[in-house]
Amino acid sequence: MKNKEVQFINWGLIDYQDAWDKQEDIFKSTVAIKTANRDLENPELTPNYLIFCEHPHVYTLGKSGQQDNLLLDEEGLKEKNASFYKINRGGDITYHGPGQLVGYPILDLENFFTDIHLYLRTLEEAIIITLKDYGIESGRYTGYTGVWIESDSPNARKICAMGVRCSRWVTMHGFALNVLSDLNYFKNIVPCGIDDKAVTSMEKELGFKPNMDEVATQLKKNLAQLFEMNIIEKYDV
Repeated sequence: MKNKEVQFINWGLIDYQDAWDKQEDIFKSTVAIKTANRDLENPELTPNYLIFCEHPHVYTLGKSGQQDNLLLDEEGLKEKNASFYKINRGGDITYHGPGQLVGYPILDLENFFTDIHLYLRTLEEAIIITLKDYGIESGRYTGYTGVWIESDSPNARKICAMGVRCSRWVTMHGFALNVLSDLNYFKNIVPCGIDDKAVTSMEKELGFKPNMDEVATQLKKNLAQLFEMNIIEKYDV
């Protein structure tokens, strides 16, 4: 039996390490339920979570990334008031900071569909639709995950990065949509290992500051529609 209920939680501004630890706890708990279910005649439904948050300035490096793509040493990180973590998601290096909408779907894909490529494309599609809701045309860049503006032109610029982990069809990590991000922080890395493309934000593309809460609400609605989720509002986990 599939469980389409998804518990939505907004952690607000949260330290990256704290968010990572909380993700890991939820992830491990879900995997443990799936493991125990193999011996049960009436298996327990596995839970699903959709978590939104923002982080203080931080750079994260995925399993396939190169540390040379971080252009700051320890002193430089201190000057920028930023931290750095090597983490267990896919992808290369990226930046998180205030004004960026970070989404961590912790889903049992067996409740939806067991196709990691379709999962990534569906996350991208939710971002693309959300941006279109604001009059921003975006799309995919062949060979890379994430969402781009003018991806088929020399002016291609990335507006949303993605990197996920999946084990036993349970996901963690997710996406980072630049809404009001300070784009200067991207100058300290080679974003996602791509050294010849720019990074942008909704604010830069629109010429005004969109409301973060409104963007989050719209994106949550689009994710729910595409995944056929039944969103349950939660306050903490």
